[in-house]
Amino acid sequence: MWLIMGSEKKIILVTGGSGLVGQAIKQAKQQDPRENETFIFLSSKDGDLKDPAATQRIFERYKPTHVIHLAAMVGGLFNNMKHNLDFLRNNILINDNVLQNSYKLGVKKVVSCLSTCIFPDQTTYPIDETMIHNGPPHSSNFGYSYAKRLIDVQNHAYHQQHGCHFTAVIPTNVFGAYDNFNLEDGHVIPGLIHKAYIAKKEGKPLVVYGSGKPLRQFIYSIDLAKLFLFVLREYEEIDPIILSVDESSEVSIGEVAQIVADAFQLEHGIVLDSTKADGQYKKTASNKKLRGYLPDFQFMPLKDAIERTVQWFNLNYNIARK
Repeated sequence: MWLIMGSEKKIILVTGGSGLVGQAIKQAKQQDPRENETFIFLSSKDGDLKDPAATQRIFERYKPTHVIHLAAMVGGLFNNMKHNLDFLRNNILINDNVLQNSYKLGVKKVVSCLSTCIFPDQTTYPIDETMIHNGPPHSSNFGYSYAKRLIDVQNHAYHQQHGCHFTAVIPTNVFGAYDNFNLEDGHVIPGLIHKAYIAKKEGKPLVVYGSGKPLRQFIYSIDLAKLFLFVLREYEEIDPIILSVDESSEVSIGEVAQIVADAFQLEHGIVLDSTKADGQYKKTASNKKLRGYLPDFQFMPLKDAIERTVQWFNLNYNIARK
C-alpha cells in the first residue's frame, strides 16, 4: 500500500511562486527531483487570490493534489507600521480563498507559510510552536501577524470539521536571490544589500537604521526550500513546525551589516542611525522540533549565503525587485 501511495502522481500548486521562496523551491526540487511530482508556480499574473472567483478558476484549471501556499502581502518594518489594516484584510482574503478552494477541490495536503513575527511580543525565549497564541504580537505589524496566525486556526478547524491535512511552516528571516530589495519596504538583509550597492557606487558609508543591536535568526532561501519539500513530502502533523537555523546562529543586525559591507568591500564603513526604530529586540526561535525530524540538516553559513545573495544582486541588478 505504501508503495502505491508513494508513487501517486502529485500536482503541486505553489502560490506566490515567483517570489523569494518560490524561486528557491524551483531550484531545490531540481536538485532533488521526484518522477511523480509536477510543480505549477503561480504569480500574481495568474489571478488575484484576494478574489474568490479568480482563485476558484485557478484551482479548477490546475486541479492540484497538493498546495504550497506562499502568496501574501508582505513588507518590511516601516511598511507594516503604516498599513496594518491593509496587511490584515488582504492576507485574510488570500488565505481564506486558498484554503477554502483546497478543501472544495479535495486537495490532499496544504503547506502554508507563516512567520516568526506572529509570536507574542511579551514572551519567554526561545519561542516554540506551542506559543503562537499566548499573547498579542508586536504592535508594529499586528495586522500581518494576526492574519498569519489565523492560518493556524483555520488549519485546525478544517482538520476538525472536514479531516483536511492542512499544516504550516514558520520560517525565521528568509533571504536570498529574487528577494525584494526595495529600500523602504524590503526586509533587513535585502535592504542592506541594496543600500550597500548604492554606498559602494557613491563612495559613502553604509547607513543602518536603528541601533544595530536587535538579534535575528536568518535562513538562506535554498535551505528553507529544501525544508519545505521535506514538510510537503514527509511531515504529517497539523500543528506547525518552525524552520530555523539553530539558536547559536542568532546574530545582531550590526553583525549582518558588517558582513554585507565586507561582501561589497566598502571603504567608508558603517553608520548607525539610532533615530530610526529598531522593531522587536529579539525573536529567538527553537528548532528543536525540526531537529527531531532532521538532526543532521546542514545550513549554509550566513557569511557564505549573504555573499551568494550579493553576487546574485550584482549580476541581476536590472531585473531585481527594488
